[in-house]
Amino acid sequence: MIRAKDVMSNRVMTVKPESRVIDVIRVLAEHKVTGAPVVSDEMGLLGMVTEKDILMMLLYDKDIKTKTVADLMTKEVIAFSEDDDLMEIFKTLVESNFRRVPILSNGKLSGIVSRRDIIHFLSERAKAQQQDNDE
Repeated sequence: MIRAKDVMSNRVMTVKPESRVIDVIRVLAEHKVTGAPVVSDEMGLLGMVTEKDILMMLLYDKDIKTKTVADLMTKEVIAFSEDDDLMEIFKTLVESNFRRVPILSNGKLSGIVSRRDIIHFLSERAKAQQQDNDE
């Protein structure tokens, strides 16, 4: 069984609930990511903020200068453990149309698995199998 920890990215850009939305827009663009976990100082998962959340806010509330991540983040987040089966994560990403899910260890954020992470993992696995076949 392939586990979340075998595929997850450990370097996760996170934001705090008190972060200003305007700053998060810059950070997402700068890091070329489409969303980020919202965490406490102790790395507890509080929610997620995505491009979609920001666009929805902009659509209905033009005054974002005073808005914080807490004003728009999704609070009910589906998260997985480092030891969870990758197929369960894959199924959730596909069926829920998520781009990423946070991965927890002892209740704290330890990584993230995105669609891109899974594609990269599958690509590396296919290369390794091809090399084994060529030998």
